[in-house]
Amino acid sequence: MKYKRILLKLSGEALMGDRQYGIDPKRLAEYAHEIKQIHDKGVEIAIVIGGGNIFRGVSGASNGMDRVQGDYMGMLATVINGMALQGALEDAGMQTRLQTALKIEAIAEPYIKRRAVRHLEKGRIVIFGAGTGNPYFTTDTAAVLRGVEVHADVILKGTRVDGIYTADPEKDANATKYDTLTFEDVLQKGLNVMDTTAFTLSQENELPIIVFDMNKAGNLVKVCEGDTVGTTVSV
Repeated sequence: MKYKRILLKLSGEALMGDRQYGIDPKRLAEYAHEIKQIHDKGVEIAIVIGGGNIFRGVSGASNGMDRVQGDYMGMLATVINGMALQGALEDAGMQTRLQTALKIEAIAEPYIKRRAVRHLEKGRIVIFGAGTGNPYFTTDTAAVLRGVEVHADVILKGTRVDGIYTADPEKDANATKYDTLTFEDVLQKGLNVMDTTAFTLSQENELPIIVFDMNKAGNLVKVCEGDTVGTTVSV
């Protein structure tokens, strides 16, 4: 395998499957199957998942809610998703640990970097919940931060699109896909990969990002094996 330790970033919306909101057990089981394939090959896996299928702090703030309050609600939504994914992974026969940036001792360990690394070394899948624990930061930023902290080889951003395009492929039929980009390319072309804070943190730490279609069976294994799947952003 090309990558020994990965940080997999999943969007909360991805868990909805064909639903309008919430969590689709069928989609969870599909993701667990994909993750098990790389786990069985010895890849060390950390996961950060969003909460947009349950609550978005930004949209709450736009409707008159206090932004900080909304962001904390969004963090709790990521913990719910983390618990759901944890259950699906353990049903598939994998050992997991859920660590949260906010202390919720009854259901998760507090985030401790050394403990997280030890879990990864022992072959446990570590799910990081509650973002960074701070308002005004996205789960993209949390993913890169945790990836840097646990010395991941790469950030794998699983989306419903098969990479980064010149324009939104769902809106522009003439959009073309990039196989590789540098961090500078992304900035110069104004491409939307992650929010600015997350992207800058990744660039400063020379941590590559691969954007790929998580919903296509077998893609996760191919990415970890080094195949040209999705779009790779690196130095």
